[in-house]
Amino acid sequence: MLIWPMVRRSAGGPSLSTLQATQMINRDDAVVIDLRDAPSFAKGHILGARNVPLAELTRRVGELEKWKAKPVIVHCDTGNRSAGAAATLRQRGFSKVYMLAGGYAAWQQAQLPVQK
Repeated sequence: MLIWPMVRRSAGGPSLSTLQATQMINRDDAVVIDLRDAPSFAKGHILGARNVPLAELTRRVGELEKWKAKPVIVHCDTGNRSAGAAATLRQRGFSKVYMLAGGYAAWQQAQLPVQK
């Protein structure tokens, strides 16, 4: 049971710290996908993030096709649910998918800018 979270995370691909994510957004024009529900997104989100709730990802992945060649950073509240989303995007041909370690909570804790 203690190993399961590590297995789930590794299935989604690499994780980024908030510093690494910020650098990737600024240097590589990475796309940020916020997997939280719409009300949580409306309360505050990473600048420029696109809201595609986890429950709708499979149905809405076509909307993201135009960013297939760019780095994509996915995040949820705490980083625990992003591995499945990252794996889904990888299966759909997205080659540069990363998870934000700690999710939106880590972003806020690092006092990085948010949009409300």
